[in-house]
Amino acid sequence: MFPKKPSRLYASFIGALLPLLSISQYTPIPTNIFNDASNHWYHISDKKNTIQPLPNQPRYQPSDITAIADNILLFQHNNGGWPKNYDMLAVLTPEQQELVKLSKSEEHTTFDNRTTYSHISYLAQVYTTTHIEKYKEAVLHGLRFILDAQYNNGGWPQYYPLEKGYSRHITYNDDAMAGIMDLLKNILDNQPTYSFVDDSFRKRLQKSFDKGLDCILKTQINDTGTPTVWCQQHDEVTLQPAWARAFEPPCICNGESVKIVQFLMSISHPSPEVVKAVQNAVAWFQASKITGITIQTIQAAADTSQYTVSHVDKIVVRDSSAPPIWTRYYELKTHRPMFCNRDSKIVYSLAEVQRERRVGYAWYTYEPQKVLDKYDNWLKKIKQ
Repeated sequence: MFPKKPSRLYASFIGALLPLLSISQYTPIPTNIFNDASNHWYHISDKKNTIQPLPNQPRYQPSDITAIADNILLFQHNNGGWPKNYDMLAVLTPEQQELVKLSKSEEHTTFDNRTTYSHISYLAQVYTTTHIEKYKEAVLHGLRFILDAQYNNGGWPQYYPLEKGYSRHITYNDDAMAGIMDLLKNILDNQPTYSFVDDSFRKRLQKSFDKGLDCILKTQINDTGTPTVWCQQHDEVTLQPAWARAFEPPCICNGESVKIVQFLMSISHPSPEVVKAVQNAVAWFQASKITGITIQTIQAAADTSQYTVSHVDKIVVRDSSAPPIWTRYYELKTHRPMFCNRDSKIVYSLAEVQRERRVGYAWYTYEPQKVLDKYDNWLKKIKQ
């Protein structure tokens, strides 16, 4: 039995224990959307990060949804957005928490690495479960950030407020724009998770969604008379494919385009323009597929670069039984499979890519098959 007058130490212990007992009473909310950012925090050193991971940093369980949500609130900046590449499930020390709090006025906020829109989605689910007001307010603040960040032409930059360099471009890389559009669509489709968003705000989100959809349709690459798919980045003024990092040239990019097509196919009553965009993208995926090869990772002598030490290599192997595969990049105009080194030199085979980039970047993808597998059923559905 509890003592009638617990000691100060005992009361302190109970006070510390109660929050831990209360945070695990909920059904887990999926947290895999945060994996990209978490992996960067733990495995890619960045001295610019506000805090660094500790050895064996403890993590919350997925059922600890309010603890995770409180972490997300902690990392939300005053402008409503989030910085990238932290673990939202990390149990932070008091010192780490204080440093994060001190960074809230910084404006280095982004949609890169599945940031901001994923935090908003998670918080909305927590609010729907708990009805704790602070989570709703953070969602609305985040949505206002999304509205503020959108260009008049409908696109979103990688970072907002705008920074120098390629981050100003309209960003499809890492599913940035598709992720934002999915979030807006879920709200406008009246999903119960977002029932707290009032009509006046929904009208603003609808306008934003319509502009975003128009931008997607206008940026579908048509460089030889037939539309294909999209680039990772498009110039924020001309809407043309644009350079990003030194090894990410203007090109037709099958990797990021899959998520865009999946988004377009998720629209319940697509316009003729949306239907045509999907049909053209599917035709491109069919035309650009490569058969008879597979990509293998093999053990290799250690290779040291300024970025990493690699003990493996990747090679193309002939295999007549292999499923279709696609390169991430296809050259504009020629539509040849292409690759690129850190010196921005274009090459046309994986073997010509320097070892560090060859093993450190996803040059091939099977993702377009996901679209092809669902295309026939989608076509039947929209014709009903």
